[in-house]
Amino acid sequence: MLKAVEKKRAYEDIVRQIRTLIEKGKLKRGDQLPVERELSETFKVSRATVREAILNLETMKLVQRRQGDGTYVIASSEEALIKPLASALFHEKDDIIDIFFVRKIVEPEMAQLASSNATLEEVAELEEILRDQEQGVSEGKGVIQADADFHHLLARMSRNRVLERLFLALFDLLGRTREKYLQTEERMERSLRGHREILMAIRKGHGTEARQAMRRHLEDVESVLFNKEKGGGKKGGGLRVGSKLLQKTF
Repeated sequence: MLKAVEKKRAYEDIVRQIRTLIEKGKLKRGDQLPVERELSETFKVSRATVREAILNLETMKLVQRRQGDGTYVIASSEEALIKPLASALFHEKDDIIDIFFVRKIVEPEMAQLASSNATLEEVAELEEILRDQEQGVSEGKGVIQADADFHHLLARMSRNRVLERLFLALFDLLGRTREKYLQTEERMERSLRGHREILMAIRKGHGTEARQAMRRHLEDVESVLFNKEKGGGKKGGGLRVGSKLLQKTF
C-alpha cells in the first residue's frame, strides 16, 4: 500500500526561497527578478525548472511575468503571507456568504482583544481614521480606504498574529462585498455609526461591549449584502445562497 516517496521537486525550493525573501521584505513590490538564465545559474537548475517556479509564484499572485520586460514582484511582505493562506483555506466554490460567516466569528473576538490591548496612541489613531471617514461621507467621497484602515488597525491591536493573518485573508477575499456595501451615502453613514460604537467601547475598555458592537456592525453589513433579516431570517427577493451571484469572483 505504501509507496516510495519522491524527491522534493527543485522548483518548490525556488518558490520557498523567493517567497521568504518577499515575506522578509528583501524583495519588495515592484522589484524585478533576475532573468531566467541568472536564476538557473544561481539555483544550479535547468531553465525549465526556473520557469515552473515562476509559474507557481505567479499562480500565488506574488509575481507577474511581463512579456518582453521580465518578472516583477507584485505582492507586499504581508500579502506574501496572506495570499497562500487564503488559497489554502478557501476555494472558488465557496460562497461569499460562507466566508462572511467566518468573518462574523473572527472580528468580534478581534475587537474584544483590541479593547483589552489598546494603547492611547492606537485609540487616537482610530479616532483619526474615523475623522477621515466622516469627512469622506460629508464630501461624498469614497470611504473604502478609511474602512479598511479601521479594521486593519483593530486586527493589529488584537496582538494575535495568527488571528490577524486570518482576518487579513478574509478581508482580502471580501473586498468586493465592501465596495458593494459602501456604494451609497446612507450605507457609508451606517458604517460610520457602527465604527463609532466599536470605538466607544474600546475607549472605555469594555471588551464584551466592543465584541457586541462589532457583531452588530457586521450583521448590518450582512443584512444589506445578502438581504437577510438580523437574527438569521431571510427576506424574499434577495440573492439566493449558493447561486452564481454569490460565487466568488476573484
